[in-house]
Amino acid sequence: MTTSSQRLSFTLVLGSLAALGPLCTDFYLPSLPELAAGLGTTTATAQLSLTAGLLGLGLGQLFFGPLSDKLGRMRPLLASLFILLLASIGCSLARDISQLLAARFIQGLAGAGGAVLSRAVARDLYNGHDLTRFFALLMLVNGLAPIAAPVMGGALLSWTDWRGLFMVLAAIALLLLVLSVWRLRETLPASRRTPASLFGVYGGLGHLATQRQFMGLCLTQGFSMAGMFAYIGASPFVLQQIYGLSPQSFSFCFAANGLGLIAAAQIAARCSIRFGELIPLKVGLAVAGVASSALVACGVFRAPLPMILTALFFSVMINGLIGTLASSLAMQSQGKNAGSASAIIGVGMFALGALSVPVTGIGGTSVVTMGLTIWGCYIIAILIFTFVVNKKVLA
Repeated sequence: MTTSSQRLSFTLVLGSLAALGPLCTDFYLPSLPELAAGLGTTTATAQLSLTAGLLGLGLGQLFFGPLSDKLGRMRPLLASLFILLLASIGCSLARDISQLLAARFIQGLAGAGGAVLSRAVARDLYNGHDLTRFFALLMLVNGLAPIAAPVMGGALLSWTDWRGLFMVLAAIALLLLVLSVWRLRETLPASRRTPASLFGVYGGLGHLATQRQFMGLCLTQGFSMAGMFAYIGASPFVLQQIYGLSPQSFSFCFAANGLGLIAAAQIAARCSIRFGELIPLKVGLAVAGVASSALVACGVFRAPLPMILTALFFSVMINGLIGTLASSLAMQSQGKNAGSASAIIGVGMFALGALSVPVTGIGGTSVVTMGLTIWGCYIIAILIFTFVVNKKVLA
């Protein structure tokens, strides 16, 4: 980028692409109860549409990430956006829950392209604390998605139904396709691409999986994000059906937590300059453990809604700090294989998130089941960091 305006537009488009994951999951959240009724299915089955999308987001990154190390970033990105457009239309036209689950899985696969390639492009351009700051900037941009998506979705439900929301997603995919062609450029020249065959490129994922500190950081972030996805999947039912919030009120609660995510990411960037990435990451994991424990206690003792929302806020917002720092540390060790490394980070987040969502519905979705799932994910993240990442750093 040669001018500040070009750099800003590049960052905005890149951040929007990184936001495709949360956009595909958060935008239709206020309509989940209506969707379940409209398709004549149960709450737990309707939640599987979220699980299907998250699985697609995870597996799709394993496809698009290594492919971009071989072919460059732009061609896989444009292909993913075109497929996202078609899949979003398919979700809108689904006649039963089975068709919706299939379309949601494909939608997730396609949405993974933007998520994985935005991190790979950032690694093409930056390293060290510059990479941490750029990830924080991306979090600032794509953090608007968890804020705006449910608010927009809740507002649009006043004049359309859940099918209309998926058509809006199709329009967003088309807009991003146009903006990517117009504003982005290839950041991985042919001289830096992986010379191996496609089979060899995908086989290289196994080599990354043997790197202890890299995988420890990926799993630390993955289980932390799984806790947040448990919140995403359970909160519409907890706050709307149990506590009686309207879709619009739920959307504003969701937006407040999104603002917390953005603030925590910016704190992470500032702290990394003074203290490095490891110390703030340790603090963030400790906060996650305390906040999620408080959420469980609120559920067990039937605390009033304001106390639950406060504990939920801190349980969610800390992911902005953990995600920024863990991603930066993991990606800093990977230059040539940035696409593959980004894919492993992404599949950890979304695959583990897909597994955590249905756990919140065991025995009926409630504050207790949501809180216990979030707490369990955070405790696993803390243990992995303590005995895999931190032990390796100290060795």
